Amino acid sequence: MKTGHLDSSIFGHPDHEPEHEEAHEESDVVPTRRGERRRLAEERQRADRLRRKQRRRVRRSRRMVVLLVALGLVVGTGAVAASVLWPLVASLTASNDYAGDGSGAVSIAVHGGDASRTIGAALQKAGVVKTAGAFEDAAAGDPRSGSIRPGIYALHSKMSARSALAMLLDPINRTVPQVTIREGLWTSEIISALAAATGQPLADYTVALKHPALLGLPVQAKGNVEGYLFPSTYEFESDVSATEQLQTMVAKSLDELRKLGVAPDKAQRVLTIASIVEAEARAQPDRPKVARVIENRLATAMPLQMDSTVHFISHRRGKVGTTNAERRSASPYNTYVVAGLPPGPIDSPGLSAMQAAVNPTPGRWMYFVAVNPQTGLTRFSVDAAGQAVNVKLFLAWCSKNPGKC
Repeated sequence: MKTGHLDSSIFGHPDHEPEHEEAHEESDVVPTRRGERRRLAEERQRADRLRRKQRRRVRRSRRMVVLLVALGLVVGTGAVAASVLWPLVASLTASNDYAGDGSGAVSIAVHGGDASRTIGAALQKAGVVKTAGAFEDAAAGDPRSGSIRPGIYALHSKMSARSALAMLLDPINRTVPQVTIREGLWTSEIISALAAATGQPLADYTVALKHPALLGLPVQAKGNVEGYLFPSTYEFESDVSATEQLQTMVAKSLDELRKLGVAPDKAQRVLTIASIVEAEARAQPDRPKVARVIENRLATAMPLQMDSTVHFISHRRGKVGTTNAERRSASPYNTYVVAGLPPGPIDSPGLSAMQAAVNPTPGRWMYFVAVNPQTGLTRFSVDAAGQAVNVKLFLAWCSKNPGKC
């Protein structure tokens, strides 16, 4: 940088002299002899040297003035400058990370799709790590960071970024709202369980059911989600809507059917049979046999006469068997009076019931009855005579257990 730049910017360029002065000197002296010309040249050189010395003195004086002014500004504002600059210097030299494993308890929510930057920002805001950048650096150096799962994590305050990352990668520190939907529930029971476990309003599920097209139901379901909400244990984050939860369950049901080799146009029939099997058979070995009874009756146009389908009409639980009035219902789900399968599933069947519906046990059974509803003991028969014997056993159990039948 040229030293005269500051001088010229404040006071004007010191080397710049009016051109007409020198021109005036030369116009007054017209050389006539060689010696005179030499004398005049020497005088001009001496004058030039003198002017250069004067200019240097002026420049030095001006620089001193600028230096004194600057020094005065620094001295006059020293306290302010220190108060402003020192924190900046300190921040540039301080570590951006805590040391150690931290202390206390802090809960952090990680959502699906959160990148390390998002997680780091949440950790910094909660006081878990000192800076989001420190966590990003730690995550960038550990390929496992991409496997952090959504959920609520129990961490500590003022942890090193590496310690925080380690705790996020350890599943023991992770909790997530879970809801277990058991086999054989009706849709009304399922949405109540979902609302209780996830905190979503029950009304949200009711509204979602009114828009079946959004749930991924097949055409054969005719907009009825009954039977398509696969029973399992689900992890739904707090920001997962009621519609999204039901979508997940429907997709799971259709996926299980696909794995069993069920064609899409057969899904409704398989689920309907599986739902009856789910309601009628408790013991695993009995389920394929119950499915066979259903198929045998359908093949001979014999009414199914399943109490479970009648219970579905009134959504009644707690007692086995049906009353005469219930068996006279005009509902299409009353398999005592309507031949063939009911219009659709009567509950949400689990995998074992689906498997039974897809692969019934070979046999000629036409009847079955749970002779001990408490234990689920079930007997099968190929004709009405054998069924009559088994029914007597059932009635004997009912007489010993008043109020159960």
